[in-house]
Amino acid sequence: MKLTKSIQWVVLMIVITVAIASCQSTPSYMRGDSIQAANSLRTDCRDIEHVMGKTKVCGQPQRIVVLGPYLLEPLLALNVQAVAFADQGSFHRHDYTDPSKQIPYIGLRITQPMVNVGLVYAPSIEAILKVQPDLILGLDINNTRQYATLARIAPTLILKWTEPDMNLKAIAKAVNRSDQAEQILKEKQQQIATARQVFSSVVKTSPNLLLLSSSDLKEIFLVTNKHGLCSSLPQDLGFELVSPPQLPRNPKAPFVPISLETLPQLGQADMVIFLGNNFSKPNQLKQASNFEDSQLANLKQAWSKSAIAQSLNVSKSGKVYFIPTYICLGLPGSIGADLYLNELKKQILPTSE
Repeated sequence: MKLTKSIQWVVLMIVITVAIASCQSTPSYMRGDSIQAANSLRTDCRDIEHVMGKTKVCGQPQRIVVLGPYLLEPLLALNVQAVAFADQGSFHRHDYTDPSKQIPYIGLRITQPMVNVGLVYAPSIEAILKVQPDLILGLDINNTRQYATLARIAPTLILKWTEPDMNLKAIAKAVNRSDQAEQILKEKQQQIATARQVFSSVVKTSPNLLLLSSSDLKEIFLVTNKHGLCSSLPQDLGFELVSPPQLPRNPKAPFVPISLETLPQLGQADMVIFLGNNFSKPNQLKQASNFEDSQLANLKQAWSKSAIAQSLNVSKSGKVYFIPTYICLGLPGSIGADLYLNELKKQILPTSE
């Protein structure tokens, strides 16, 4: 089935990327082989494996360019700042002089202005050259075609979007913070284990969860096990994901289209979580503080006006919850897990009391 524009934006969020540039002492105009030759003369270097092979990163990268929140998140989790950033949508078209108001959620963790280097899937090479990066990080889905060009500017890692934990470790190795990465992963698992106990009473009485994604109910997608943090965190808490009987046990697509009319057939669901999105007019986002409303307003309104939706038992019992898709798709690491978990606690736990 052909995806419409709104869902294409969701898929675009899945492939959210970061670019980082490495070896500050190396001029940005050098050829890739010259960079490798310069690196080979240094002793404080690490060979880092990634999708495109191995890249040598030397010294302590200081000028990091980030192409998207997906990889900016682990960088900030390691308490490392970037000098430039490219978002997955045209939320902000100028330099990031006030990131806390210009970048949703993680902008609050940014302590310095950043240069805007375009969009994740079409970064401005000229803008990247101007900031003289010393490490570049990108994602396999967005940046493999640009790898040769980026690698001539600075050591470049192309990471896999389906492996956020491995990405954290690779970035940590590049910035000499591997021990910190291991601690972050350990703390995340401890946090989830604790949360599982907190949610145990809810799971006992309402174990079956229907996890959906939509922008305005015109198209609805079932979120599957192939959807990373979005589906894994609820399951880690003990919930069982509900799916139509005719659906293959292991569907290949992360999103499986279903119709509004089929929802009454999923009566075994004890609750519904809608992952909402609205990227039809990203340039209308004025401040990051308005982001959640901009993502969910159309979906909530459509749900409240739908006779089918309101006829469902989950609607009558007040067990339909709305969370921005961006939280778990755009931020699939420790920061996103914390945000997602807090939303689940805030929305679900009070209803059980």
